[in-house]
Amino acid sequence: MQKMARNVKRFAATTLSVAAVALYAVAATLSAASADEADAKKLLKAMSDYVTAQKQISFNYDTNLEVVTKEHQKLLLASSGTIELDRPDKIRATRHGGFANVEMTFDGKTVTLFGKDANVYTQVDSPGSIDHLIDELRDKLHRPVPGADLLLPNVYDELMRDVTNVKDLGSGVIGGTECDHLAFRAKEVDWQFWIAQGDHPYPCRYVITAKKVDQGPQYSIQISDWKSGTDVSAADFGFKNATDAKQVDLKKLGDIDELPQHFAVGGSK
Repeated sequence: MQKMARNVKRFAATTLSVAAVALYAVAATLSAASADEADAKKLLKAMSDYVTAQKQISFNYDTNLEVVTKEHQKLLLASSGTIELDRPDKIRATRHGGFANVEMTFDGKTVTLFGKDANVYTQVDSPGSIDHLIDELRDKLHRPVPGADLLLPNVYDELMRDVTNVKDLGSGVIGGTECDHLAFRAKEVDWQFWIAQGDHPYPCRYVITAKKVDQGPQYSIQISDWKSGTDVSAADFGFKNATDAKQVDLKKLGDIDELPQHFAVGGSK
């Protein structure tokens, strides 16, 4: 009987020790996850604050837009361009792809969309800030600025809206620049950021995955030749019709978006 009691005590002690180790491991994992989440948010906030603080910015970009066919084949549409801005109310953006070669200029009062290949342009009065223009282009004119999320003054708040999961994935290298790699999950999309390490935490790559769309297509923008402040060359943000382009209504401007007109937009899952 005494031997049995000793065995029971030994078994109980062993079980409790294993349980304690398991609980410690779970606690350590949760603690590490919390630390990673806090670090990721801190890094994203630092990028947001840095970008917002820059009065002048210029960079080159490359985008990839995935399109899924009815047969579940993924097609990748690629384009490149440039962005120059002078806060609060001046911006120039170009995009050149297989279906579009367009330049947008905004001088604080008038936005001009210039289709270079067709040599036509349209102008819309939209006095206000760059932030106001971005909203107008997206919501009313349906001509979003590439990487517009990154140009808003409240980048962090906009990106963190509806986020349910945050991960710090360590380091990655984009275009030779070492970056912090962060991953986020929201209700409708997953998104990732690669942010340059150091005193100038600018965004190097931004990838969005549409979870609610069949096959989860992605949109990505990769940034290079980032410049800010005094490194940015002075730019003229007014439209100069140097090619005798014809002025037309916006509806007749033709393909100026990343998704060409003959691509039909389908439904979600």
